[in-house]
Amino acid sequence: MKFFWIIPFILLQDTEAFLMKNAEVKLCLQASPMNGNVLLEDCNPASDFQDWSWQGDSLMNRGTESCLSVVGADSVQTSVCGSAGSTSWNCSNSLLSPRGSSQGYLVANKKGVALSDVRGLKAQWQDVADRSVCEGKAAKAEQDRYFLAALTSSDGYDHRAGNATIALGIDQEELEQLLWFFRREDPSAWNYSILALSFVAMILGLLLLGINVSRNRKRKIQMQREAAQTAQQAELEAKQALVPLQERSPAELRKEEPAPQDQKSGEVTVQWKDGTVTSLYTEGSEDAS
Repeated sequence: MKFFWIIPFILLQDTEAFLMKNAEVKLCLQASPMNGNVLLEDCNPASDFQDWSWQGDSLMNRGTESCLSVVGADSVQTSVCGSAGSTSWNCSNSLLSPRGSSQGYLVANKKGVALSDVRGLKAQWQDVADRSVCEGKAAKAEQDRYFLAALTSSDGYDHRAGNATIALGIDQEELEQLLWFFRREDPSAWNYSILALSFVAMILGLLLLGINVSRNRKRKIQMQREAAQTAQQAELEAKQALVPLQERSPAELRKEEPAPQDQKSGEVTVQWKDGTVTSLYTEGSEDAS
């Protein structure tokens, strides 16, 4: 189960970054992403170019991913970590000095930073909480030692190491408990839980899919019915437009009937209520006249 220790070790790398503030000028060390120069600027915790972390005895900048190095006699710049130009630093009492060299200490000046024999406040470096940057180096080394012991030892921890406290604030008993938990954890329960959740999610997805398909089908059927009703209504209205608005009565139809063919010119006829038609003047009356 060493994998469980590798993950937090990697995730905690970013949390170890700190700002390097000079004790006298109250400005922070900032790496330039353009030419590798090192400047003193107002402290800005949100800037990656002001975040530094200990990588062994080297100081690496988070923004440029390069290390603080000595160039020439007393100049300081950043260079590729692990290269021939990179520098290892001794740190003691907030003073930084190149390892294996007598060039002096890292101090702040008007141009930025350089190496000098001055040991005053100009050569003292702190974090934003006014703690020495050397404390971070010691805590980082202690943390790395515990993690390496957990990865390489069969027991994960040396029980005779004492009651030392690592940088994360975990004491010896809590560390032993975590080691015991991660080394004896059975992943079967977790795997079965994930499998059950996946099955439930699949069932829920199929159920939602079925409901959606059913609703779409009902919606299409309803639209077809409405379209058919609309077509029938339009057809009925078209037929009604061709039919006369009011039918004529039988009396009007009889009035429009043509006169009998034997009716004489000038003869006056009368149509009675029973439908019979008679001449108003008979032939005898015509002869008498």
